[in-house]
Amino acid sequence: MAFEGLTEKLSAAFKKLRGKGRLSEADVREAMREIRLALLEADVSYKVVKEFTAKVTERAVGTDVLESLSPAQMIVKIVNEELTALMGGAESKLTIAPKPPTVVMLVGLQGAGKTTNGAKLAGLMKRNGKRPLLAACDIYRPAAIQQLEVVGGQLEIPVFQMGQSDPVAIAKAAVEHAYKHGNDMVFLDTAGRLHIDEALMDELKAIKAAVFPTEILLVVDAMIGQDAVNAAKAFDDALDITGVVLTKLDGDARGGAALSIKATTGKPIKFAGTGEKLDNIEVFHPDRMASRILGMGDVLSLIEKAEQNFDMKKAQELQEKLRKNRFTLADYYDQLVQLKSMGSLSDIMGMLPGVNPKDLEGASMDEKMLSRTEAIILSMTPAEREDPKLLNSSRKKRIAAGSGTQVVDINRLLKQFELMQSLTKQFAGGKMPRGMRGMLGGMGGKRGRGFGGLRF
Repeated sequence: MAFEGLTEKLSAAFKKLRGKGRLSEADVREAMREIRLALLEADVSYKVVKEFTAKVTERAVGTDVLESLSPAQMIVKIVNEELTALMGGAESKLTIAPKPPTVVMLVGLQGAGKTTNGAKLAGLMKRNGKRPLLAACDIYRPAAIQQLEVVGGQLEIPVFQMGQSDPVAIAKAAVEHAYKHGNDMVFLDTAGRLHIDEALMDELKAIKAAVFPTEILLVVDAMIGQDAVNAAKAFDDALDITGVVLTKLDGDARGGAALSIKATTGKPIKFAGTGEKLDNIEVFHPDRMASRILGMGDVLSLIEKAEQNFDMKKAQELQEKLRKNRFTLADYYDQLVQLKSMGSLSDIMGMLPGVNPKDLEGASMDEKMLSRTEAIILSMTPAEREDPKLLNSSRKKRIAAGSGTQVVDINRLLKQFELMQSLTKQFAGGKMPRGMRGMLGGMGGKRGRGFGGLRF
């Protein structure tokens, strides 16, 4: 995940401060030196780092901080506030046109993920009740139109295309088509280039003049570091972009682009791509990102992710079953599948306060184990899923043959289920489960057996 290195270095700097009862101005300046180096190593531009550390230092050496009962916490608070301000202060919403359709023009260099992330964004708008239309205005890249049709089909979003004709004419026709067919948003997937050139910018300017887009979003690859900032500035100078979509924040990018773009261009990061799946895009919240960078977690995003992926009706049914101690194998499997849909375990745990993602390097969702669990449970009869005590030797052999597994796999699953049942009974009774840490296999990065597909 992006920012891991920065988070680690900032945490180390704050740890030194917390070890001191009182802070001197020299202590603060030494901490600022370490923060400055950490930001530069994260590929934040030198000018932005210099201005940022100057602001933090000015606030941190004030009397209120140095004479407070917990000066280290005050400095963390100041850094958090300044990081939030650096990335835009507050979330910047997508502007919706007063008269539909809202036209969103997607621009960027080739390879930034413009086509896929444009479709992801359209999918996000569809989940929010909009009726988007995707328009294929990239007539140069081989298979660009086909790629847009594929991702549009997966998201069940219509795609407007006119083959290899004039991109400006395609954009105008797409907006007209949306108006006639009741699509309230149009996402224009424009052509990218391997580098910024005059011909590209002229074409984009012509499309802008023809359709008057409500939003011009620059799609930027977080992996390219400072080049992302340079690209943002060039596109902004030519087109006056309204915002940025930052992609590949789930990769090993150092994250400097996210901290530099707003400060350099004055244009906000509006969305962030966080994975390869078509629903892996989210609104960019500067305050939440600052909190995650400082190792303070992002509980609000975790709650939102859970709300998106968990079926409320099923959750209520499960709550009732837990109250009556009727947790079954079918319920057990449903919970594993819903947890899997939230993404990688390390990403989820990284949103919790005080959890260092580096401690979870060994934690992952074992897809093969989950598939075996599914095959075993689905090979059982409804009665066997309700009451595993029915599973005698002959029944286990039948299930093993039907699921392509071995009896030992079934026994292992039943043992895990018994542990989970005892855990849920204790929770239902309002008690703190004994031995919970040991049962989870030590989540501090050590590998254990885990549960039916969850490995720690």
